[in-house]
Formats: sequence, structure tokens, C-alpha cells
Amino acid sequence: MKIENITIRPFDAAGDTAILVGIWFEASLKAHAFIGQERLLEQKELIEHKYLPMAETWVACRGDQPVGFISLLDSFVGGIFVSPECQGQGVGRKLIAFALERKGELALDVYSENEQAFRFYLSLGFEEVSRRPFDDEGLPFELTHLRLTEAQYKR
Repeated sequence: MKIENITIRPFDAAGDTAILVGIWFEASLKAHAFIGQERLLEQKELIEHKYLPMAETWVACRGDQPVGFISLLDSFVGGIFVSPECQGQGVGRKLIAFALERKGELALDVYSENEQAFRFYLSLGFEEVSRRPFDDEGLPFELTHLRLTEAQYKR
């Protein structure tokens, strides 16, 4: 893992929005291919104009270059995305640890079909709370609700 040279800083809407939307889109194409590119392009607009502005977002950087981010709605992880070329290097783990330290506990929904993310969350100590057969837009993509407390976190 190469997390030692990763810094986390607050989101700067003017300088970060386009870069983070790009990270979200590239990571989503890889992780959420089952949704389809057309649907992801629709969601891209929501990420840029609705979700990023309303969330507490933290940006993981290698040097000055953003490589990932986490968006929080209180202690709920609205999204965590890492640039595909930086995945598996500890960036996501560092973002979760950063958020957990600030919030004390975290919850999130993950597409059950996103096996890589699902395994990642379980490896950190997240516990499955529930499942529902439809996503937030009512589409037939199963979501699993997970929760993590400081006591459960596997460092």
C-alpha cells in the first residue's frame, strides 16, 4: 500500500468539481458497469450539480493531484470514489479512516453487484444491516446498507 504520501483536504468547488466528477465517472464505469453508460451519464449531471454541492466532501491528493474523494451527509457516506489507476493503493482505506475519525461511525449503501467495493467494506469491518431490491431511483439494482463503528474498524 502507498498511503503515506496521500493527504486529505477539504473540497474546493471552483477547483475540484470537474476533476472529482471525472474520477467519479471513470470509477463508476469500472465498478457500476451493470448500470450502463447511458444511466451513468445521467447520474454524472446529478453528481456535479446536486450531490457534490450539498455534501461535506474531502479530497485525497497525491501531491497536488486529486486521486479520490469521500462525500458525507452527516455520518452517511454518500459516495467514495478513487481514480481507477490508484485503486488498491490504500486511498479508499485512508478516506474511510479519516471520515470515521471525524464522525465516530459511518453508514453507506453499496450496490450488492459491486463485489470489489462490497469486499473492501467488509475487510474494513463494516457490517451488513439490511438489503433492498431497488436503488434510490427505484431501479432494480439491489443495495446493501452497511455500518461501521470505531470498535468494528479493522486497521
